[in-house]
Amino acid sequence: MRQLKTIATLLLLSLNLIPLYSSSQNWLNSETRINLDSIYKPFYHGVASGDPLADRVILWTRVTPDTTTSDSIEVMWKIGTDVNLTQIVASGLTHTDDSKDHTVKIDVVGLNQDTWYYYSFNALGRNSITGRTKTAPNGDKDSLRFAVVSCSSYEHGYFNAYKRIADRNDIEAVLHLGDYTYEYAAGSYSNNINGRDYEPTNETVTLLDYRTRMSHYHLDSDLRDLHQQYPWITIWDDHESANDAWTDGAQNHDTISEGSWDDRKSAAIQAYYEWLPIRQADPNDPQRIYRKFNFGNLADLYMLDTRLEGRDEQVATTSADLNDSNRTILGTEQYNWLVNNMDSSNAQWQILGQQVMFAPMLAFSQPLNTDQWDGYPIERQLLINDLLSKNIDNMVVLTGDIHTSWANDIPLHPTIPYDTSNSDGSVGVEFVTTSITSPGIDLPFNLSPSVIQTLNPYIKYVDLTQKGYILLDINKQRAQADWYYVPSVTQIETQESYAESYYANDNENHLNASSTASEALTPFPSPAPAYPIIDPIANTEKTINEAVFFGVYPIPFSDDITLKIYCYKPIQTSLEIIDLSGRTIKQIEYGKLPKGINYPSLNMEEFTSGQYILTIKTPNQVLKRKIIKH
Repeated sequence: MRQLKTIATLLLLSLNLIPLYSSSQNWLNSETRINLDSIYKPFYHGVASGDPLADRVILWTRVTPDTTTSDSIEVMWKIGTDVNLTQIVASGLTHTDDSKDHTVKIDVVGLNQDTWYYYSFNALGRNSITGRTKTAPNGDKDSLRFAVVSCSSYEHGYFNAYKRIADRNDIEAVLHLGDYTYEYAAGSYSNNINGRDYEPTNETVTLLDYRTRMSHYHLDSDLRDLHQQYPWITIWDDHESANDAWTDGAQNHDTISEGSWDDRKSAAIQAYYEWLPIRQADPNDPQRIYRKFNFGNLADLYMLDTRLEGRDEQVATTSADLNDSNRTILGTEQYNWLVNNMDSSNAQWQILGQQVMFAPMLAFSQPLNTDQWDGYPIERQLLINDLLSKNIDNMVVLTGDIHTSWANDIPLHPTIPYDTSNSDGSVGVEFVTTSITSPGIDLPFNLSPSVIQTLNPYIKYVDLTQKGYILLDINKQRAQADWYYVPSVTQIETQESYAESYYANDNENHLNASSTASEALTPFPSPAPAYPIIDPIANTEKTINEAVFFGVYPIPFSDDITLKIYCYKPIQTSLEIIDLSGRTIKQIEYGKLPKGINYPSLNMEEFTSGQYILTIKTPNQVLKRKIIKH
């Protein structure tokens, strides 16, 4: 969204995760940004599930140990059909360690289709909260309901819309269309809400940065609640790596100060797969994220990558290269995969989950934003032609990215400049969800929504300011999108409002307005409970919880390491590093660390290569980690 995003001037920051104020130590504190409850220990980041198929689903969590003297932590998991987890259908044992950032992912197979399940994890003698998930249907299916979300900038506000969805209890999955996280430094793209700040405070560039940003997001209670209640199907956009990304670079990447784009992209992708409940589409190609989900005979869902897979660099709106027939947004392999799968599909509805607006948005015969499909008009027309030649109907495009709400017919000939004489029908429809928090857009030339609709008659609905989500309801008669908005994102809200609905009837390929929102046809099971089940036999911990030691980064390290410590209150803290023979190598008295998340940083140049034990001591706790120097 190069031209339509309102982005503050970015400060060029050092590549160091935390600037070192001395050669040996420093800390940065995040006061009251995140309030943790020790009852969730060691699963502070909650649980999640995703990528449901008819017989399997991904389960996810993250373990945050206090003390470990080995690289591996044993984690047990179980899944059952009742909320109390007394009717277990599968269970198992796995391990996690620093190489996975202590995240856990299980692909549970052998499940029943179209079935709700509950699941939990156990590690270090304690249980996680219970999650709820659902497998996809196989065969005849009458209806589907999804929440469609996009663009959650942490510093622009509270995730009120996530919480409203979590409390609905009438959807089957969450479809996230990208910009799950944002890469910017604290304060550079922000509403400057007190206590609503990024960690790390620098722009995310390294694997450590992206992992820390993901960890910070997952500690948000609204996001954690929504992950707990429903399976998610996610796709990345640009901000999970860098603004206006394309295959070989990004607008917000400077190779001089930020190093190789390939290294940064790989780090972003690794953290994304570690921290989200996503199944890798191709084990031999970690960059491939596009994949297909079948929901019986009712719908096939294609989650597409219009960012990193095959996109050519964006060009200006007046560029002579705009209509170059070789320019692509999908790449040849993904394009052919999509068309072939849609052509062979037996499902009634063809749903495309993707990032940038597909329908044209023009003014005075010029595209307003060449970061979206308007910047790749030849490939878009080829795709439309393929749909027509193969008689593929009932295409519904789901879009995020633009932080605003739109309902569009997709004209058969969206040429640039747009020729109204060719607008002789629609090949499908598009529903664009607004953002969870990210700011709206100011249209060029002070264009109003009504003028945009006059210039682009296939655009049926526009809202440029409100934040929220789409509820997508699909049945055998029609596919309908309902827009829901929250009153504000700059303060915590407990309400939402229904705004608009548009639908496409079976085989009509164009939109109609509805005056009423859709309703669930069948009841939904009990939500998963807010707190973990306490096992009095397994839970033998007697220590007073004063701090949480989230981790040490990077592991292995070369010269510098950064610690992430949450203090429940201002607490006297010291650090000790010993080698494997028990000899003390370094001791530091920190004094009182403030309440909240702290990031002490140490310079370790004088250490020789090898393994060490790092210990954080408070009056009532001893927190340990193994660290390794190259």
